[in-house]
Amino acid sequence: MTNILSTRNLHKSYGNSPALAGVDLDLRAGESVAIMGASGSGKTTLLHCLAGIITPDAGTVGFAGPSGPQTISAMNESERSRLRRECFGFVFQQGLLLPELTALENVALALMLGGTSRTQAEIYAAQWLSSLGLAGLEQRRIGELSGGQAQRVAIARAQVTGAGVIFADEPTGALDSKTSAEVMDALLDSTVGRGKTLVLVTHDAAVAGRCARLVELRDGRIVRDSAPLAAQLLPAQLLPAQPLDSVQLSR
Repeated sequence: MTNILSTRNLHKSYGNSPALAGVDLDLRAGESVAIMGASGSGKTTLLHCLAGIITPDAGTVGFAGPSGPQTISAMNESERSRLRRECFGFVFQQGLLLPELTALENVALALMLGGTSRTQAEIYAAQWLSSLGLAGLEQRRIGELSGGQAQRVAIARAQVTGAGVIFADEPTGALDSKTSAEVMDALLDSTVGRGKTLVLVTHDAAVAGRCARLVELRDGRIVRDSAPLAAQLLPAQLLPAQPLDSVQLSR
């Protein structure tokens, strides 16, 4: 299985407080990975570095993108924004949906920001909402949906652009156990069930147990990785010998 994201000697601090202290990690295409750890362990910082939301203080983050191996940690903000828009999808604990828009408009907006016409964007959005069990609810605003329904809208928005990697930060943290299980069903079916990669941060052992692999952090270091040892020792194929000074992404 091919590595899609890799980090080497990743460090990140906030003031005098280290969040990551030398993280080496390879994530393979098509797998579901849960990142766990106590508050302050560095799990969300690691997810944000992998996704290009923030840059590390030291170390490298590599991505096997559609245009070939790229170094996320060497990109400027504009390049990382484009990468997030075109290659990654995001699901957050509260969804971060726009309450003044309908479910359909929230999902379609992700495509329209990339230049898709409103008509075509709404067609794709409706297809995704239907696939996630929300047919008939397209015109409801977010406040008119249950928590589980709103999170499925967020899942649709994360994937409508065709993103191959989905990052989820506590996607069930605000839900009861029954709704949490339903949202995880939808998230897994629509990501790894379609050959995509899911990277999920959670504090919930039941949610983590739904993923194929568990990575546990403590004090900014990986202290447990359930991936087979042989897979962990495979050489990273994503990281060039020298950081890329400029990265051009193709649509």
